[in-house]
Amino acid sequence: MLVTLSIRDIVLIDKLDLEIGRGLSVLTGETGAGKSILLDSFSLALGARGDGSLVRSGQGQGQVTAAFNLPPGHPALSLAADAGADIGDELILRRVQMADGRTRAFINDQPVSVQTLRTVGATIVEIHGQHDDRALVDPAMHRALLDAFGGLEDKVRTVARGYVAWRKMVTDLDAARARVEAARKEADFLHHAHTELTRLAPESGEEEKLATHRTSMQQSEKVVSDIRDAVDALSGDHAPGPVIASTMRRLERRAVQAPQIIEPALKALSDALNAFDTAAQVVDQALRDCAFDPHDLERTEERLFALRAASRKYLVPADGLAALAQKYARELEELDAGEANIDALERQVVETESAFRKAAEALSQTRRKTAQELDKFVQRELPPLKLENAKFTTSIESDPKAGGPEGWDRVEFWVQTNPGTRPGPLMKVASGGELARFMLALKVSLADRGSAPTLVFDEIDTGVGGAVADAIGNRLARLAEKVQVLAVTHAPQVAARSTSHMRISKGASGKSKNFATRIDPLSPDERREEIARMLSGASITEEARAAAGKLLAGAG
Repeated sequence: MLVTLSIRDIVLIDKLDLEIGRGLSVLTGETGAGKSILLDSFSLALGARGDGSLVRSGQGQGQVTAAFNLPPGHPALSLAADAGADIGDELILRRVQMADGRTRAFINDQPVSVQTLRTVGATIVEIHGQHDDRALVDPAMHRALLDAFGGLEDKVRTVARGYVAWRKMVTDLDAARARVEAARKEADFLHHAHTELTRLAPESGEEEKLATHRTSMQQSEKVVSDIRDAVDALSGDHAPGPVIASTMRRLERRAVQAPQIIEPALKALSDALNAFDTAAQVVDQALRDCAFDPHDLERTEERLFALRAASRKYLVPADGLAALAQKYARELEELDAGEANIDALERQVVETESAFRKAAEALSQTRRKTAQELDKFVQRELPPLKLENAKFTTSIESDPKAGGPEGWDRVEFWVQTNPGTRPGPLMKVASGGELARFMLALKVSLADRGSAPTLVFDEIDTGVGGAVADAIGNRLARLAEKVQVLAVTHAPQVAARSTSHMRISKGASGKSKNFATRIDPLSPDERREEIARMLSGASITEEARAAAGKLLAGAG
């Protein structure tokens, strides 16, 4: 509920801090005292359209702050949290209006968009009057009100889940059909490409291996003659090995004569001979390594050229040919399995659509029964509101072809204001005063279901007599047992039933002598005096005071 309303520098209000309690709070005062300014200010905090003319003359900006105390789990709390606001004990909506027309919006001091402020405000407060019946203007709201009255939210959620599941399956089916159709158009290409790549059988990394092998064979062909010359030099007829061996044998025979001289020379020659033998072995191995089959080079080049030709043809690197072959294989499998998959999806579409339609039909039937109950509730409230000849009906038009997340029912409140007249939509048939009373009857019927926690009624008792005003006051008091109600009224019968009475007035403000609007809570004696004024006018008589006392006593 609304806890406090603070207004700074809005039109005639310079500074106002208003505390609102539970039950029915009424605001009374002379015409022109500023009641509409108060409601315009409150609406500004709830996200209404801003206007630079709202700022008090001579000021650069005005501000309105509304603090609410809400039960855990209220939708406004999650909406505010989604907007980035820190949720504490209170939810505080604040709107700053600049004189140049710009505005800023805040929730718990977190800057938000005006649309967010409006969305959150709509879940907390409803403002109703003869020309501001927002909950009654949109037929989509009528359906929500009917569902709230019947407690049909779970059924609506079931229908919504069914609808979403059905539409998802339809989307999946359309996508599968599109894929199969696209595959069909490329079927010949896919078959040819898959066959060609399967025959080629490319392997990842194969191009690099072939290129390296080809380069190695080409290089071997160039160096093999030089290696043969080295072999001849080390192992041929003129090789130094036999000469060194013969020389070593002669020196060995002389070793006994001069061992100190011969033995180092023999060792050096032996090392040289071993080195020549090792070199000969290495060069022989090099010659063997250079040996290659010319046919192997030809086969390698043919394979390498085939891979590179396929790479150019299919516009992928040679290493990507294997993956491409697998992709084409999958697409062919999908094409082959496409019809079966589509058949399965078609069955699922039928099943999910059937489940949705079954749930929607059950919801529609329940709505019709609920509508009859709502009509009875509202009808009972009409006679005391001087609408005894009127008839209220909830019109439900069902179109299974136009189903949606809420089902396929179009719900609209219809009325017949007098016997013999043509019934029609509430917003088109009822006059301003009748509309306000129909709305009140509806709100009483929906007091604890589908209602915002704070309801504001702006002079809905205008132009009605004492008995009707008393009936309106009675219903506002009944509403206030379930939700917080704030009523701007000119009817003493309504004021007498309030739990809190405030008077709005206009007068000079401080030394500036500028006029300003103020609101004062009334004591019991002041309240009786205000109701007496409402009964008698400018001159309050003793008879009016007595009548006021009687009204207060009767209301209590």
